[in-house]
Amino acid sequence: MIIGVPKEIHRHEHRVGLTPFAVSQLTSEGHTVFVEQGAGEAAHFTDRDFQAAGATIVYSREEPYHRSDIVCRVGRPATEELDLLRPGGTILAFQHLAVIPKGNMERFMELEVTLIGYEIIQDATGDFPVLNPFSEMAGQMAIPLAAYYLQAEAGGRGILVGNVPGVPPATVLILGAGTVGTTAARSALGDGAHVMVVDEDMNKLQRLSRELLGRPHTVLVTEERLDRYTAIADVVIGAVLVPGERAPFLVTEEMVKKMKPGSVILDISIDQGGCIETSRPTTLDRPTYIQHGVVHYCVPNMTSNVPRTASRVLSNAALPYIKALARQGLERALQSNAALAQGVYLYRGQVVHRGLAEHFGLPFEPLTDLLSTEA
Repeated sequence: MIIGVPKEIHRHEHRVGLTPFAVSQLTSEGHTVFVEQGAGEAAHFTDRDFQAAGATIVYSREEPYHRSDIVCRVGRPATEELDLLRPGGTILAFQHLAVIPKGNMERFMELEVTLIGYEIIQDATGDFPVLNPFSEMAGQMAIPLAAYYLQAEAGGRGILVGNVPGVPPATVLILGAGTVGTTAARSALGDGAHVMVVDEDMNKLQRLSRELLGRPHTVLVTEERLDRYTAIADVVIGAVLVPGERAPFLVTEEMVKKMKPGSVILDISIDQGGCIETSRPTTLDRPTYIQHGVVHYCVPNMTSNVPRTASRVLSNAALPYIKALARQGLERALQSNAALAQGVYLYRGQVVHRGLAEHFGLPFEPLTDLLSTEA
């Protein structure tokens, strides 16, 4: 099998789709890996590192696509890359397709590509084995970022996250009790913050409470409660996930208007559209803006700021699925690996993710029906 690793062109995207270690694992099994020149430089992986791992360095943007059966990326192809795609090819990436223009979706369908989203690969236990370590990283990064943006020179209220004797700590409100929310809550508690976590799923709240020894306040979410809690929060962290679909707005603009001046919002759901009505995507060089007196941090690719760690995490988590595709081919791998099959948005140009089909008003075809037809 031939595998391509293009250089990411999204703004401030410093990660790379495969590390030299992952490349060595694939080439040792007899697969060919083409890596675009300079693809790993921002993560401090040199072309020489990739060559030592058995990769072939290619020097045009087209080659990783047109010479490869499988393309391993970090983010989905940008609009300007669509014409580079090989018809009928397979692309693995964090796709987040619910927030792209419909025209891009139609172009993917015209090209009859197969799109596998790392964020929706789901195993039999309900876990997301590729997404979860990235959620942990985002959760770890959230509280240090919040602490920085609470400082006066960064536009914040001029308070510490933690407590000092005689002065109450910051109140951190976390929307979502999944991996991001749990990790952020643990970090905030470690700093001495007053932490509240809301979710609509009682099982998630119970699991988080047990894991964190009952220290955060856990509450079933309602609009009335959100209206009350956002008004007293110093930090609001949006950590809502609806796999493969656009995140719902939980915090309205009216709620944001009632928040304390200089408070901070980190909308970590922004890669799926955001869960706060005033959120809009920002970039690592301009990560924040102030609206209604509230600092907003809404960087979709926040782990790109730790690209070496993030690239290694991605390769470690995704490698078993890439190996399955390379060893077995697309059809057999999807038939034998249920978790990988869960990650398919488009199969040979046909939408096989029901939520995505409904979002765009496109025809839906169950993947099992398409695979059984081919068999």
